[in-house]
Amino acid sequence: MVPLALPAPLSIAEPLSWIIVIGFLVAAVLEYYGKEQARPIAVATWVLFGAFWLVLVPHFVFEQKSIVEGVGSILAVPLSIYAGYLLWNGRDTLFFLTRAVAIMGLIYLPFSYLPFIVDNPARRILIESVAQQTDFLLGLIDVEPELVRGVDVRSDALDNPDYQYLSTFFFDREGVNVIYTIIIACTGLGAMAIFAGAILAVRAPIDRKLKALGIAIPIIYGANLFRNVFIATMYGEQRMQWFVGPVTTIFGTEEPKVSYYLADRILAQFGSVIALIIITLLVVRVLPEIVILVEDGLRLLTGKEYDLADAIGVEVPEGSRTAGIDR
Repeated sequence: MVPLALPAPLSIAEPLSWIIVIGFLVAAVLEYYGKEQARPIAVATWVLFGAFWLVLVPHFVFEQKSIVEGVGSILAVPLSIYAGYLLWNGRDTLFFLTRAVAIMGLIYLPFSYLPFIVDNPARRILIESVAQQTDFLLGLIDVEPELVRGVDVRSDALDNPDYQYLSTFFFDREGVNVIYTIIIACTGLGAMAIFAGAILAVRAPIDRKLKALGIAIPIIYGANLFRNVFIATMYGEQRMQWFVGPVTTIFGTEEPKVSYYLADRILAQFGSVIALIIITLLVVRVLPEIVILVEDGLRLLTGKEYDLADAIGVEVPEGSRTAGIDR
């Protein structure tokens, strides 16, 4: 019997992500005319969003071998469906989250994949800029790999557009060549899109939204450069070859990549979660309306209601919890 060839998760997730963003955008437009017109579209798209994360579970768990992203994608499946359920039953503040996801997608997807563009110039500029800045910072700490195109040094370069760019660090270490490539996920774009979507989705004066963006975006960008420098140094110079046996067994990897999995999949990814929480607390100080989204997130995770505004000492302006779009 010939085994059934299943499509790769990303080949399904990529077109599905566009459908989801379009669905959320349609819901946002319909919300302008009335929440009841928007509700069925928003709810259906939330359920589809759950399917999107279900498709990506194998990618994050088995291909990326990421604890944070793997657990996150698994949790996102029921949480997305639960969001649709709560929205259907009248939790209108979830229209904020609906708009936020739509805006996040509009920011992130053009950089990630536009199937009708062979060489996405925005993607190239972003990735190569981050790689060059990372290279500069590495030089400041006397770590000096060669910055090359991935296609020149990687055997797996043909299927990934990011490997065509000048964004790969090549470390020549006593017979062991270590290769670290800056891809779109290494630019901080995902985190910046999350905060931009959340900030632009809530009802608040534009000046405070711009101030919140002015706080979140530079911090995320700078922290991401530090993350890249940390991973490149630890992996490129093999400085974290710890617990080699257990790590190679757990992650199913080769010995030279132990430093990478410890630096990136453990320390950097868990550190990123902590950093995002800290940035959220900073943003809330100038844009308290963000608390509404955080409260809804906690409601989805725990099934309980929270009054975070009171807990962290901020005041959400009256009327901000009304989900409708200003006309």
